[in-house]
Amino acid sequence: MKKFHRIVLEKFLALFLALFLIVGAIVYYWVYEFYLNASKEALIQDTELVSFAINKNTNLDKLAQKVKKQLHLRLTIIDKDGNILAESDKDKHTMDNHKYRAEIMQANKEKYGYIIRHSHTLNKDLQYVAKKYVIHGKTIYVRLAREAKGIQSEIINLGIKIAIVLALFFLSVLYISYKINIQIQYETNKIVNFLKSLTKKKKSTYIKSDYSQEFLHITNLLTKVAQILVKKEKQKTKYTQKLQKSNAQKDDIISAISHEFKNPIAVVNGYSQTLLDDENINPSIRKKFLTKIYTNGTKLSELIDTLRLSMKLDGGHQALNTRKTNLYTLVQECMQNLELNYKNRKVIINGETSLSIDVDPTLFSIVITNLIENAFKYSEDEVIVNITKHSLEVIDTGIGIAQKDLQNITSKFYRVHNNRWNNSLGLGLFLVNNIINLHNFKLVITSQINEGSNFTIEF
Repeated sequence: MKKFHRIVLEKFLALFLALFLIVGAIVYYWVYEFYLNASKEALIQDTELVSFAINKNTNLDKLAQKVKKQLHLRLTIIDKDGNILAESDKDKHTMDNHKYRAEIMQANKEKYGYIIRHSHTLNKDLQYVAKKYVIHGKTIYVRLAREAKGIQSEIINLGIKIAIVLALFFLSVLYISYKINIQIQYETNKIVNFLKSLTKKKKSTYIKSDYSQEFLHITNLLTKVAQILVKKEKQKTKYTQKLQKSNAQKDDIISAISHEFKNPIAVVNGYSQTLLDDENINPSIRKKFLTKIYTNGTKLSELIDTLRLSMKLDGGHQALNTRKTNLYTLVQECMQNLELNYKNRKVIINGETSLSIDVDPTLFSIVITNLIENAFKYSEDEVIVNITKHSLEVIDTGIGIAQKDLQNITSKFYRVHNNRWNNSLGLGLFLVNNIINLHNFKLVITSQINEGSNFTIEF
């Protein structure tokens, strides 16, 4: 007959092995479906973005190459007869008619077409999403695709990681169970020995009370367990509060992003519906409506670019391409771009006109533009830009920033309660500070309420 501790150990081993296999299989298939659905949803959203960029003046071939370069996706635009209007990865003139491709036929009947199949054009397995649009009275199909091999690789890599974590978890549980089993055996032997001593009726042994010592030991363990439980409960409370705070911040961020996207989308939808409902609309009004649609589409694109840049900077993935750049000229270029929206505002540029420093001109222009635009938004007088060998200052005499907000003003998605700096997403000064840090410069902010603010970039 087997000993009790061995039976317990074998049962635990069998149970943990079964749980490992079952949980591992469930998690793997759940992750597989999640990745495919997430990839599909992303492609559907990308088709919507591509459709927003299409108008009667759009160069479809250039759009296809732009999508390929920026999103790393294959874009095919097809007319209602199956002819290829634009293709990002192949010469469209050498491609077959696509009218009877499975995803196109499905897009005709349903909201969108979806399939994973082998592309003979690229000799790769691709995940396709196609959607039907009617733009300016013409029916087109926007089809996006990404390589399925990359999705499979991500799933396999994640599956391996999950398997390792589960294995470590179950090994840890098994090890703990083994230790507990040894402890049970030890305690059982002590109890048996104590019972044997009682059966011998040796009064001295009973008075000596091995039993009492064991009871004291157990109570000490219980006390320690209780202390651990209290500590765990406190940790759980703190963690719950942290989660609640994080959820509140997440809701604020989602609300801000939704608000920023809602207005331009409403404008695009409204004017598009008007153009679709009235085919005989006055040409001048049509042009005005299309301009509004294009402007708001551009705004959406800029919002998306801002979010993407913030994620790259936050994750440390933004590349820095520096070259000698004349700072005075760069400030003037930023001013010229801002004049479209701030025609009656004035910037006074003082200091070095020939100073050149090593910066990434594209990123640094974002810094200068944000700082000057902030000064425009929260002041009415002229804005002063001072350029020296050691710094660049942007000075305004506006409403200022409260001292309690200065330490957080460059945080991601931080928004002052009364004043929304740069935009309601709270990304303007976050981008500024991260780009400056990327250049190994330093941002110094001083401000007084109702007196103005001074933003200084120290080289």
